[in-house]
Amino acid sequence: MYRSFFLLLIGLTISVATFGQSKAKNPIIHADVPDVSMIRVGDNYYMSSTTMHMSPGVPIMKSTDLVNWELVSYAYDRLEENDALNMENGKNAYGKGSWASSLRYHDGMFYVSTFSSTTGKTHIYYTKDIESDQWSEKSFSPSLHDNSLVFDKGKVYMIYGNGRLNIVELKTDLTGIIPGTDRVLIENASAPAGPNIMLGAEGSQLFKVHGKYYLFDITWPRGGMRTVVVHRADNITGPYEGRLSFQDRGVAQGGLVDTPEGDWYAFLFKDNGAVGRIPYLVPVTWEDGWPIIGVDGKVPQSLDLPQRKGLIPGVVGSDDFKRAAAEAALPLVWQWNHNPVNSNWSLTERPGYLRLKTIRLDSSVVAARNTLTQRTFGPTSQGETSITFSNMKSGDLAGLVLLAEYFGYVGVKKEKNKTYIVYAVNEGGKETIKEKIPLQKGSQVYLKAVCDYTGMKDQAKFYYSLDGNSWEAIGELLKMRYTLTHFMGYRFGLFNYATRHVGGTVDFDYFKIKN
Repeated sequence: MYRSFFLLLIGLTISVATFGQSKAKNPIIHADVPDVSMIRVGDNYYMSSTTMHMSPGVPIMKSTDLVNWELVSYAYDRLEENDALNMENGKNAYGKGSWASSLRYHDGMFYVSTFSSTTGKTHIYYTKDIESDQWSEKSFSPSLHDNSLVFDKGKVYMIYGNGRLNIVELKTDLTGIIPGTDRVLIENASAPAGPNIMLGAEGSQLFKVHGKYYLFDITWPRGGMRTVVVHRADNITGPYEGRLSFQDRGVAQGGLVDTPEGDWYAFLFKDNGAVGRIPYLVPVTWEDGWPIIGVDGKVPQSLDLPQRKGLIPGVVGSDDFKRAAAEAALPLVWQWNHNPVNSNWSLTERPGYLRLKTIRLDSSVVAARNTLTQRTFGPTSQGETSITFSNMKSGDLAGLVLLAEYFGYVGVKKEKNKTYIVYAVNEGGKETIKEKIPLQKGSQVYLKAVCDYTGMKDQAKFYYSLDGNSWEAIGELLKMRYTLTHFMGYRFGLFNYATRHVGGTVDFDYFKIKN
C-alpha cells in the first residue's frame, strides 16, 4: 500500500512538473523587439519589428507556436543613401531610420509598410516569399506616422497619426496617395483614456473581425502608464466608438492575432529599461463584440502555449565566421550600426575571421562605421570574442562594445609602438578611457561583456583574457541606461576605428553569445 501510494505521489509530481514546464512564460522575447506587427498565414505566424538606424532593417520573424521565433528575412538591405544613414558629414540616424511597421498578407502577397523621418517618405515593401530576401519597394512622400496598411473591398488605405488619426486612400499600385482622400478618422483617439494625456494615441493597427473594424492604439495618461485604447466601427471610414481596453504594467501597443484553433491573443510590448522594449502575449476573449484583453485585466505570467526554447539561435546567435561557399555572408542575427561600407569588411581575406578595416578618422565608437551588432537579452546575457590586432595602426581602437548612448567597451588601443587593453565609457557626452593596461607581448586578446537585466538591474561588466581561459575584470560596473537618443536596447558590437591614420585592420576569430 505504501509503495503504491509512493509511486502515485511520484507520478503526480512528475505530471505537475511536466505540466509546469510545458507552459510559455511572459515576456515571450526578453530582448528589444518593439513595435511588433503580427499576422497568421495558415499555420505560420509572421512578425515585423523596428530596428531604426540598423542595416538591414525591418526584421521579419517566423513562429509556428507564437512563442518560439526565428529571423527569416529583412524588408530592406539599406533604407536609402543619405548622410544620416551613411554616417557621413557629421550626421547619423540614431533613434531614427525607419519606425513602426505594418505587416499584411493580401492576395498571395506579403506587404510591410514603414515610415521614416530620415528619408521623409512612407516605404512599402512586398514579396511573395516572406522568408527570402527578395523584397521589392515602393515609396512616396510624405512620411505617414505609425501607419496601418489596410486592404479592404478592392481599395488600399492607411490610417496614421498621433492623437488625431487620419485615413487616406492609396493608389492601387501603392505609389502614392490619391489626392483629396486624406481626412480625419478620429478627432481625439486618446479620449477613452481621459483628458490629461502625455502621449497622444498612436501605433495604429487595424483589424477586421466578423465584419467589424477594430483599431488598436496606445496612449499615455499623465501620471499613469501606457494604455491600450480600441475603437470599433461597422465601416472602415467610421464612425468609430472607443474604449479604454487594457492598462497593466505599461504593456501596450500592438494588435490582434488568432490561432487555427480559434483562440485570440493581443501581441503587445513593454518598455523594460536598458534591454529595450520587449514583447508580451496576452489572451483575448470577446464580449458584446469587444475584445477583452488579459486575465482579469492583467498580463498573465504563464500562457497555455508551448514552452519557450530560448532566443539562441533564432533571434541571436554565435558565429565562428567560417563560411561554406553557399552560405550567406552574415547570418540574420547580425545588423550593421548604419549603412556599411562593404569594401571595408571581409570574411574572405582571412578565411574564418571577420576583418574590419578602418575607414576614416573618428573620435568615438558611436561615430564609427561598420560596427557589427546583435541584440543583448535578458535576464542575463554574455558576449565573447577574440581579436588579432597585429595590423592596427597608431591611434586605432578596436574591440567589443555594449552599444547605446551610454556605451561601454573593452578593447585594444594602439599608441605608437605600444598596445593597451582599455575600458571606455561615455562620460559627460565624451568617450573616456577609464582603465588602461599595457600589453607586453602577443597579438591576440580575448574580450567579454556580461549584461544583467535581472529585476531591472541594468548593469554590465567587462573582462579580458590573454589565453581564453583565465579572465580578468576591467573597469567598474557599467550602469546601462535606455535613452531616446538611440531609442533601442543595448547591443553587442564588434568595432574598429581610427583616430590618426586609416588603413589599419583587425581580425575577429569568433563571437560567442550565451545566457
